[in-house]
Amino acid sequence: MTPASGRGLPRPRKRYGQHFLEAPWVGKLIDALGAERTDVFLEIGPGRGALTKALAERVARVVAIEIDRDLAAALPSRVGSNVRVIQADFLEVDVSQLFTGELDSVRVVGNLPYNVSSPILFRLLDAAASGAKIRDATVMLQKEVADRLVAAPGTTEYGVLAVQVALLASVDRVLSLPPGAFRPPPKVRSAVVRLTFHPPSVDVGDRGIFETIVRGVFLQRRKTVLNALKPVAHALSKSSEVLLEQAGIDPGRRPETLTVDDFARLSQAVL
Repeated sequence: MTPASGRGLPRPRKRYGQHFLEAPWVGKLIDALGAERTDVFLEIGPGRGALTKALAERVARVVAIEIDRDLAAALPSRVGSNVRVIQADFLEVDVSQLFTGELDSVRVVGNLPYNVSSPILFRLLDAAASGAKIRDATVMLQKEVADRLVAAPGTTEYGVLAVQVALLASVDRVLSLPPGAFRPPPKVRSAVVRLTFHPPSVDVGDRGIFETIVRGVFLQRRKTVLNALKPVAHALSKSSEVLLEQAGIDPGRRPETLTVDDFARLSQAVL
């Protein structure tokens, strides 16, 4: 998450979806974070380090994970001594091992590449569900992904991401950014959202079964719940009719109308 200026530093690489944030927007994001002196941050994709440097001046520690070897090599000389730079793909990092021994929760910030933003979000959710002490995650996303995060049941944007996020976090919009906020400018608008993690909002039974049902049902979102659930139920050696009856769900409803509570009841009915 870095300004476009950076003489002598590697140019943005298309393969990594790099779009460096301009300086005025770095300042706005810092203000929106409300960082405190005792905070510990995990930054995903620090890039050239403008946000990293500004954040490190305000908090106790920053762990920055950068996939680009050249940027990761250049970053330590541009930031404070309280920044640890790890050259790695975040999707391959064991988040729970990064902060072993931390007494307090960790905060996450990141300018997520559009092509892997959803996998990164699911990775954070998995970490939180597995007991990682993540307080919140403030992330920059393509606006369409942000819309899916905050979507309510019954809307066209509502789907797998909204359901799985709602189980473990509350979501708030923080900023809206035009393409001109970046260099090079992307072809889409962006948004910053904050996920504030909490214990599961409802008992889903087996989380693996819960996720299987959610993903399977939304694969056929234009069908009734009865028909959309059939392939999933069959794979679980169950009857969709029986599951819906036990969960108290009208089989004529559409998948996009099901709430987190509805999916939780379906998941529990499998057991």
